[in-house]
Amino acid sequence: MIRATTIREVREAVQQARREGKSIGFVPTMGYLHDGHLRLVDTARRENGLVVASVFVNPLQFGPNEDLQRYPRDLERDAHLLMQHRCDVLFAPSVEEMYPRPMETVVDVARLGQPLCGRSRPTHFRGVATVVAKLFHIVGPDRAYFGRKDGQQVAVIRRMVEDLNFPVEIVDVPTVREPDGLALSSRNVYLTPEERAHATVLYRALQWARGRILEGVRSGPELARGMAEIIGAEPGVRMDYAEVVHTDTLEPLEHLEGRVMLAVAAYVGKARLIDNLQLTIRGDEVLE
Repeated sequence: MIRATTIREVREAVQQARREGKSIGFVPTMGYLHDGHLRLVDTARRENGLVVASVFVNPLQFGPNEDLQRYPRDLERDAHLLMQHRCDVLFAPSVEEMYPRPMETVVDVARLGQPLCGRSRPTHFRGVATVVAKLFHIVGPDRAYFGRKDGQQVAVIRRMVEDLNFPVEIVDVPTVREPDGLALSSRNVYLTPEERAHATVLYRALQWARGRILEGVRSGPELARGMAEIIGAEPGVRMDYAEVVHTDTLEPLEHLEGRVMLAVAAYVGKARLIDNLQLTIRGDEVLE
């Protein structure tokens, strides 16, 4: 595996692969990898000739009172895991390499970045879109892989790619969960054992809503209220939101039809956790 720390190095590796007729799969991450990230790498490995993964904790997507400084980092562990999963290139740039001077140009997918997580993290998705745009220009992938757990992020990036005509296919990969349903997240490391048990309420709320949908409920507000009540009743958990929206537009749904995302977020101890469940509903038919 090539370990690149500069833009020039990663571009040289990609250009060589292009000369050999290989397609490029790209997995952008902030590191501290878990099985969810590694599933993205494995999917990219099956579908491409060259796999590039980036590890970069992007300061632009952290607010002033968020966890930039304490965000978990372990680059040597990440490199070992990526090698085990047959990644070809690890791109691990410094902040100075990515942002040699303060950014004057940003990418803001404004409407999609405002609801859900955008209400409590108003600059977050501008930072996400900006760094992903830079990474796409640096790596030039054919396909880029993102976890479905970050449903709003996927929607933002898909729209950015469409609006700006990036020649990149966005592949969203199903959420990886612990046996009790908790979605894997690098921030789970912040949880104490007691908080870890309470954190499963997010998945329990989603499963409750899924069950109601299978029973025939199609009211978005009714499902959102029910999820909020379940999360709000859990000790040690402070709800951020519980909403039912269209998967692509993120607009709230009064009546469930088409592509639907049940989206939840809450604060548990020092961690802010998110989760979602995505369904396609056509009348009485529910597809997962």
